[in-house]
Amino acid sequence: MTASSPLGINLSFCVKRWVTPQLWAPVVRDRLGLDLVQFSFDLVDPMWPAAILSRHAKDVRQAADDHGIAIHSAFIGLAHYTFNQLLHPDPDVRSYAEHWLERAYGFAAEAGIPGVGGPLGAIASRTDGTEADTLDDRDYADLIERMLRLGEKARAAGLDALYVEPTPMRREWPWTIGQARRMMQDVSGSATRWQLCVDWGHGTILPLYGPAADTMEPWFSSLSDVIGAIHIQQTDFQFDRHWDFTEPGRVDPAEAKAQLARTGLAQSPVFLEVFYPFERDSASILDALTASALSLRQAFA
Repeated sequence: MTASSPLGINLSFCVKRWVTPQLWAPVVRDRLGLDLVQFSFDLVDPMWPAAILSRHAKDVRQAADDHGIAIHSAFIGLAHYTFNQLLHPDPDVRSYAEHWLERAYGFAAEAGIPGVGGPLGAIASRTDGTEADTLDDRDYADLIERMLRLGEKARAAGLDALYVEPTPMRREWPWTIGQARRMMQDVSGSATRWQLCVDWGHGTILPLYGPAADTMEPWFSSLSDVIGAIHIQQTDFQFDRHWDFTEPGRVDPAEAKAQLARTGLAQSPVFLEVFYPFERDSASILDALTASALSLRQAFA
């Protein structure tokens, strides 16, 4: 019998709510019945003073140990994602984003988190609104150079893995299966291994990819050897919704598990990644998360 994918949750749902490990750890373990998380840097800013970062890293490590929670990785979060990061038009801003990640690596290592990842950046829009299908060769070469340098920095920090998350936008990289494969080949010599974290709502954007993109199976089957983690969400295949599973949508948890089994990813960790309006009350969010976690646990059992 094939083992089921480890099921966890990205702490994106905690933003501006359960912001310390003393708050999110019991929610994850006792309310949702999960023991695997992906930390979010929406909860900790790597640019905080070193003493504050160190104290929070120790708190994260202790709370995870106390509640029997494993932290698979730490992702950049929504706040940092809004910046253009490693693809900003200004090279000095790119270098600052690289430094931001180096600081994130240090925090993760101290907190006992073995990997860090997320989307890498976005080029600026053109004044006429047109979007190219690929990055400029110079931008791409600069990005690969920075990824290799980050691999060295991650190794120095003591990390085991780095992740890049493909996004469904022409201004980011990679956004196609072919681009993802090329990137993984181009960083294959990294001092710290780069892998992909693919999202169920990213490879299924029909307005971008066309009617054949109503399944993640092509992404999974084509890239299974370089996929290290998976995000699952409920969505309508029109936009990147990040709904929970109390909402109607196109993602069926049982079929999701079957797709992973068919494509050799049955043992890859899967993280529910959901976002909520800041105005929504916390009690209703807990109820929705509890129902969603139950639905996924039953499907992936």
